[in-house]
Amino acid sequence: MVARGWMKDLFNYDSPKLIRFPSVGCVCVKWFIYGIIAVYICYTLIVQKRYQEKEELTSSVRINLKGVAHADRIWDAAEYTIPTQTRDSFFVMTNVIRTDNQIQQTCPEYPIAKAICSSDRSCEKGIVNVHSNGVQTGRCVRYNATYKTCEIKAWCPVQMEESPPTPAVLRSSEDFTVLIKNNIHFPTFNYTVQNISPKLNISCKFNKVTDPLCPIFRLGDILQEAKENFSEVAVKGGIIAIEIKWDCDLDRWSYYCSPEYSFRRLDDKTRTQYPGFSFRFARHYKLPNGTEQRTLFKAYGIRFDVLVFGMGGKFKLIELFTFIGSTIAYFGLAVTAIEMCFQFYNCSSCCKIPFCENLIRKKYETVLMPEQVMFVSYVDNPHITLIKLPLETSLQNADGSSFENHPMKFYDPRTCCTHESNKNHSTAQSELRLLTQSISSADCPEWCCCGQCQMTQKYHEQLCCRKKEGQCITTTYWFTQLVLSRDTLNKALLYEDPFLDLTGHSSNSQLRRIAYKQYIHWRFGSFELEDRAIIPSCCRRLIRNTYPKANGNYTGFNLE
Repeated sequence: MVARGWMKDLFNYDSPKLIRFPSVGCVCVKWFIYGIIAVYICYTLIVQKRYQEKEELTSSVRINLKGVAHADRIWDAAEYTIPTQTRDSFFVMTNVIRTDNQIQQTCPEYPIAKAICSSDRSCEKGIVNVHSNGVQTGRCVRYNATYKTCEIKAWCPVQMEESPPTPAVLRSSEDFTVLIKNNIHFPTFNYTVQNISPKLNISCKFNKVTDPLCPIFRLGDILQEAKENFSEVAVKGGIIAIEIKWDCDLDRWSYYCSPEYSFRRLDDKTRTQYPGFSFRFARHYKLPNGTEQRTLFKAYGIRFDVLVFGMGGKFKLIELFTFIGSTIAYFGLAVTAIEMCFQFYNCSSCCKIPFCENLIRKKYETVLMPEQVMFVSYVDNPHITLIKLPLETSLQNADGSSFENHPMKFYDPRTCCTHESNKNHSTAQSELRLLTQSISSADCPEWCCCGQCQMTQKYHEQLCCRKKEGQCITTTYWFTQLVLSRDTLNKALLYEDPFLDLTGHSSNSQLRRIAYKQYIHWRFGSFELEDRAIIPSCCRRLIRNTYPKANGNYTGFNLE
C-alpha cells in the first residue's frame, strides 16, 4: 500500500501558490533589482568571459644578461652575473668589498665583541664562534694600536666588517640589459606561445608606453618602473620582482594572448638589521711555490625574480549553460528583499498599515497543534480570531490574532425559504422573542456585549457573539432560518444521511448537533475549523433551549 501511494505521488505535479497584489512600490523595487542583476550578468558574461573554460598556465623562463662595467678593472657578464639557486631568478652584482691575497695561516681575529681579549686566558684553544672567521689558537695578540684580539687559524688577512662603498662600485650596471625568454603552455587546450615574436627587433628596449611587448629590459628602467632609485639600491642591494601576466583569450573570433610586464620591490628597504641583499664568494688560485691563495668578495647586488602567472580561456558550451543556470537564482534576490521588508514590518510594533496587515494575513498562515488553539468569530468583526491555550481570563477578553478564513457556501440560504418556512416565519419569530426575553431577564455577565449570554464558570465558554455592544445575532432572521429552523436542520441531516430516521427519541440530540455545525459553517466559513470553533454563549443557550436534552446535562466543548 505504501509503495502504491508513493508511485501515485510520483506522477503528480506540485505547483507553488503565489499571492498577487497591486503595489507600485514593490513592483519598482523588483524591477530595479532585476535591472541591476541583468547588468551584472551581462558584465560578467561579456567582460569576464564566463562562457569560457579557464586553465592556469605552465611556464619556463630563460635569461640572457649583457653589459660591461669598468671599476679599477673590467667586469663583464661572466663576473657580475652570479647564478642563483632560486628558480627563474638571476643576480646582478652592483657593489663589492674585496679582500685580496688571503692565505691559510694564523692572524688576529677581526675585533668583534667576543674576540677582544686582554691576555691568553681570555682565548680558548679550538673554540669557534658563530661570527668568527676561524679557529682560535689560544693566544691573545695585538690587532692594531687600539685592540688586542684572539689569534685564529683562518684565511688571512681576515675581511674587515665595513659598510659597502658609496657610491656603488658597479653603479654603471644600471645600463645593463636582460633578455627574458618566456614560454607558456596550456595543457587542456594543447596550446603553446612565447613572449618573443618572430619579428622581434633585437635593438628594442622595453617601454611601458612605446614598446610594451619588448622582452629586452634595461636594469635602470626596471627599477624606475618599480619606483626605486637604482643608485641607492645598488649600494646594499635588494630584491626586485619582474611580473609577467598572461591573460589569453583562445577563441578564434576574439583571440588575444600577449604578456603584460610589471615590476615591484619584494624586500623591506626600511629594516635596519641586515638590509639589502648580499653574500660572499671566493676565487682561488695557486702561487708558483704551490701555496693556495684566494681573493674574497662580499658581493652586494640586486636579485631579480621572474614571476609568471595568468589564465587561458576557451569557449565551452557547458560553461555557458552552467553560468546561466547559476545566475537565474540571482533574480530571487528581488523577492527576498521585498519579503524581508514585510518581515521587518511584521516584527515592528509601530506604524501599522492596513494594506500590509491584510497582505500578511493572506500570506502567512499560523499552523499550530489543534489542542493548542481555539477559533472565535464575532458578528461585528470580519475576520476569525485565533486564540492560543491555555486561557488565563474569559475567552471574550483573551488576546488573539487574526486568522484569514476562506468563506465556503455549504448551503444556499434561499433554499430554506420554502413556502412552508415562510408561512411559519412569524410563529418562529414569536417563539424566538419569548426565548430571548427569558434570557435577557437573567443576570447578564460583565463579559457579554449582546445581553443574551449565560453565566458560566468555564473560561472557554465565556464568549459573546459580539466584540462591542450591540444587537445579538440570535435575534436575526437568518439565525432562525439557518440555525434554529427544524426544516433546515432536517434537510442538513438528510443531506448527511439520506436514510436517517428523524422521528426517533434522539431527534433533539441530532438536531442540536447539526445546529451547532450549521452555526459554525455559517459564521466560520470553513469545515477545517469545525473541531476547534467556539459557539458563543448566547447562541449555544438558544440552541439548547430550542432542542433541549431530557436530563438537562450538557457536556459542552471539549478542550482536549
